[in-house]
Amino acid sequence: MSNCVKFNIMKRILHFFAVMLSIMAVSLQFGCYDGAEPETRAEQIITEIHNPNSKNVLVICHRGDWRNYPENSIPAIESVIRMGTDMVEIDVQLTKDSVLVLMHDRTIDRSTTGRGKIGEMTYEELQRHYLKTAHGVRSSLDLKVPTLREALEVCKDRITVNIDKGYDYYPMVLALTEELGVTHQVLIKGGKSLADIETKMAENENNLLYMPIVTPANAGSAKIFEEYIAADKPQLAYEVCWSEMTPVVEECMQRVIADGSKLWVNTLWNSLCGGLSDDVAYEKSAEEVYGKILEMGATMIQTDRPEFLLDYLRKRGLHD
Repeated sequence: MSNCVKFNIMKRILHFFAVMLSIMAVSLQFGCYDGAEPETRAEQIITEIHNPNSKNVLVICHRGDWRNYPENSIPAIESVIRMGTDMVEIDVQLTKDSVLVLMHDRTIDRSTTGRGKIGEMTYEELQRHYLKTAHGVRSSLDLKVPTLREALEVCKDRITVNIDKGYDYYPMVLALTEELGVTHQVLIKGGKSLADIETKMAENENNLLYMPIVTPANAGSAKIFEEYIAADKPQLAYEVCWSEMTPVVEECMQRVIADGSKLWVNTLWNSLCGGLSDDVAYEKSAEEVYGKILEMGATMIQTDRPEFLLDYLRKRGLHD
């Protein structure tokens, strides 16, 4: 047996025990040991995230239930919690007076009845305007832009959270999650190098979950991926993005799974998933789209059609 083969076998064995210890640590942290069930819905999801061997598929909802409520609003978050999704993706921006609020754009023009840059407005000024629906009209619920604090208070113990642009405001976000006791159920993701993330994480006793985003066709992203995959400790998950399926993309996915990490696929737009988007699934065939994604080994899917995806997964016995 060659030294290379021996090394790969040893690495897999070490990864197996590392995963088992990680699961045990999470279980002990939340009191779900000796076969006991996690006490909250969020704990159940966290345990799944830390378990690369689980075949259950986690559903991540983009900006909440924006088809029925204004995006990034509290009712939109409440709706996906009721649906039974596993994670809600929300966006944050910072006001002039340093309040973290839920908003995707840097301006409020598209999603509220007002106009202007959030960074040039105080929170009080922002509250003078109302949220719009996806159709561009004022919501009949008279909703205002929520703060990140309000959103996390709603999500606590009920659902995990992906904060988009959370890395940009990491110290503020972490301070808030620590105060609310939700750090363990909040994830951020991005294309930062392993060295950048390790430096950032070393500054704190506790940290948010982090997931690398990889675009194999991009040379810079591929280089960063090699840094992560060569690390001693496997990542929880990788988001792999591709516009066209190639052997390079396929190999990247296989290496993610073989390394003991989960594969996250973003089905929001065709350019992120090689044409296997939610709209294609909805208009043509869920099996032809989501079925192919599952065949790739994905166990985390970010979607704009949570009810549709949940129905498909439940029929296949891949979601409760």
